[in-house]
Amino acid sequence: MKVVIVGAGSVGSSIARELLAHKHEILLIDLKPEVIGRSGLRGARWLVGDACELSTLQDAKLEDADVVVSATGDDKVNLVVSLLAKTEFGVGRTVGRVNNPKNDWMFNDSWGVDVAVNTPQLMTALVEEAVEIGDIVRLLTLQTGVASIVEFTVPHDSHVIGSTVGGIEWPEDATLVAILRDHAPITPTRDDVLDGGDELFFVTTIAAEDGLRALLSPGSDDGREPRDDAAEAADQSAEDDGFDG
Repeated sequence: MKVVIVGAGSVGSSIARELLAHKHEILLIDLKPEVIGRSGLRGARWLVGDACELSTLQDAKLEDADVVVSATGDDKVNLVVSLLAKTEFGVGRTVGRVNNPKNDWMFNDSWGVDVAVNTPQLMTALVEEAVEIGDIVRLLTLQTGVASIVEFTVPHDSHVIGSTVGGIEWPEDATLVAILRDHAPITPTRDDVLDGGDELFFVTTIAAEDGLRALLSPGSDDGREPRDDAAEAADQSAEDDGFDG
């Protein structure tokens, strides 16, 4: 995969280092030529220039890029680069770094941003994840605010403990994509039984988050399929037999 990263500061360099380790082709664009020598990013290609100029992006052959990451410390630059990448070069996927949370509302498809990475918001979510056991925590907003990745840590007294994934009526627009148990990821199947301490990860629409929160909150209906009268009668009979004995 060919990835163009605009901004070779600490954030851009860190992204490049990780992607190089996964054998991706990386081109970094930065205004300052001195960053090349101090970066230590072996295997990356470099282009010194202003990424807000069409000529620089043409030199970078941006039309051949699979992903463009705008990772500078200037929100205006990140927005302009994303917009040019989409409208002028038809790049399939753009990722924009949000430095000022007040500018988050602009990082959408109107400015050519597919995924906005709001570092302060993400750090806040990770802090909340550590303390808000039993509540839905939004980790990342996807697709220009339509969908998100959320996490729910199952409390040890939750009503969903013992339920199977397939036995719960999840909200229509919320999909369970992973279970983290004992630090090991599990791909969920219908037969997996939920346990206290499980971390559940969903891809969901923003609108469906409230339904998911209502389903998983303490004291709510657990969303399991209702049992028929015969099953309930059998259980009652078994309880009576046990009492009589």
